[in-house]
Amino acid sequence: MVAMIVGILLLGFTVFASLPGGLNWWSDIINFLKGAAPVISAFVGLIAVFIGIADIKDKNEAKKEEAAAAKQTEESVK
Repeated sequence: MVAMIVGILLLGFTVFASLPGGLNWWSDIINFLKGAAPVISAFVGLIAVFIGIADIKDKNEAKKEEAAAAKQTEESVK
């Protein structure tokens, strides 16, 4: 409950800070977002690569487990 109240207060401050009648930080916010966009895209790209690598490893491991399970069922049938 406290986290939700703090979140609502922070969202309200964000709106107040960016409006012309408030702190009028809109141009500063836009400049920050322009500067942060390449950094954010690099982090998202790295995360996507790591997720892709982990997915490939999981698929290979699943294939090995399926092959081992198939081999075990063949041996139990004999």
